[in-house]
Amino acid sequence: MSAASASASAPAAATAAAPAAAGAVDLTSVFVRLKLSLLRNGLKGSSKRKAAYFSSLALALVVACFAMLGLAVLHGNAHAGTVVVLLAAILALGWTFMPLFFPSGDETLDPSRLVMLPLRPRPLVRALLASSLVGIGPLFTVCLAVGSVVAVARGAAGIVAAVPAVPLLVLGCVTLARAVATANVRLLTSRKGRDLALLSGLLIAVGAQVANFASQRLFQSGGLAQLEPVEAVVRWLPPATAVGMVDSASKGSYGVAAAQLAVTVLALVLLLRFWERSLTTLMVTPDGSTIAASKPSAKRESAGGAGVWSFLPGGRAGAVMQRTLRYVVRDPKTKSAWVTALAIGLIIPVFNALQGTGSLYLACFGTGMLGMQMYNQFGQDTSAFWMVAQTISTPREAFAELRARAYALALVTVPYTVVVTAVTAALVHNWGGFPAALGVGLALLGSMLCTGALASAHFPYSIPTEGAFKNVVPGQAGLAWAGIFGGMLASAVICSPVIVLAVYLSVADHSSLTWILLPLGTAWGTLATWAGLRLAAPTVARKLPEILLAVSKG
Repeated sequence: MSAASASASAPAAATAAAPAAAGAVDLTSVFVRLKLSLLRNGLKGSSKRKAAYFSSLALALVVACFAMLGLAVLHGNAHAGTVVVLLAAILALGWTFMPLFFPSGDETLDPSRLVMLPLRPRPLVRALLASSLVGIGPLFTVCLAVGSVVAVARGAAGIVAAVPAVPLLVLGCVTLARAVATANVRLLTSRKGRDLALLSGLLIAVGAQVANFASQRLFQSGGLAQLEPVEAVVRWLPPATAVGMVDSASKGSYGVAAAQLAVTVLALVLLLRFWERSLTTLMVTPDGSTIAASKPSAKRESAGGAGVWSFLPGGRAGAVMQRTLRYVVRDPKTKSAWVTALAIGLIIPVFNALQGTGSLYLACFGTGMLGMQMYNQFGQDTSAFWMVAQTISTPREAFAELRARAYALALVTVPYTVVVTAVTAALVHNWGGFPAALGVGLALLGSMLCTGALASAHFPYSIPTEGAFKNVVPGQAGLAWAGIFGGMLASAVICSPVIVLAVYLSVADHSSLTWILLPLGTAWGTLATWAGLRLAAPTVARKLPEILLAVSKG
């Protein structure tokens, strides 16, 4: 919901809350109506928002219905309990972390909006819990919970246990999400929280690789029976204990079912208490951003030249390298791109090696992803590039600027390439091919530094500051595609002599000569980088006003 609609509804909540304190109005019903008003007002005046909401609702209902049918089919299967217990645990895990990754998806997750209202924490917890049950997410969870208990409920005892299991599972998931969101609300509304949201794509990608690897190993090693030891532990972790209770009662283990019911209820009560304490702390503790922090610290005073930055060269090269690396640490989008490249570049070769389908040359994948950070160098500065532009008036100064940026990228990418190649060589047991793979990787890096500098000069585009997943402003998508994909194709052509030599030595069985690829690839990459910087520098100096205009549109 929009901030405007939330702000507009705050006076209504305050007006309704006053008589609630006197017992005239139930606070819970006020908050439920407020949530419905926020949903309704958020859909006014925007056809795109209406389409997005109703399409999301329809998709959630379709997926939930198919999931319920699939779970119902499992009824009577020997492994039904294992599946639904683990599904409940995954569902709870999703409810726990999604508010941290996508805090802007539901602005009612921010209870700091209510700190100025005369509300007590305990009634507020009940009201927020009830209003949290309104939405697409809770509806989807209810459908999965119903399907899960249907899959394992057998006999009169199982049916009786299923009745409280559904609300306990749903309440446990929602309470867990609210408690975690309240405890971290200061983080969610800060710059670090936005950084965390940007890194959600990385965790999703990593999770997909882990799930793919686990599923392949699972079906190769005997099926769902391999998950039973994990399920035996998870069924005692709330709120998955609610589904485990139904399974235990259906099997006649009434004592175990009673214990799991007690654990579920106790965990829900403790979560509610934790949520209440977090809410109390939030409502009586000032925000750290409002506290003056004017005292200079030794860390702040020495930030310019001490610490890790002291190892960088002096002059313009060191200043540009430090600025580039600080962007990696501080700018959310730059940080997201770098961390994603570092993680995925390691995951791809390692997971393929663990699956027995790996190749030593897959280590070049991470090198290529990091090499792409050289593209659109000036666009990464956004509107601040005008300050850099004041220091560039000749091709020589442009060359110095581009060279320092390439140094900063190589400072991270070269040791990263060495480490990933070594890890991959160890996993695939092919240390003899280590020099060749490393040489190809360094040649690829040099080729991408070359084409990245040229693409930055000829195809600059602006990166919008708003929007976590928007990387190109409207109207410049063509420039981005031309620069990135044209540069990648050109990199493959530039690096092809080293690749062809590596293939020839492998096919011709000249394994004793593959070591020559390491010095050759290093020299080739260095030469390609130097040539690319030399060719790009005059263009940057000549087209500087056009570049400045292009990268400042965001």
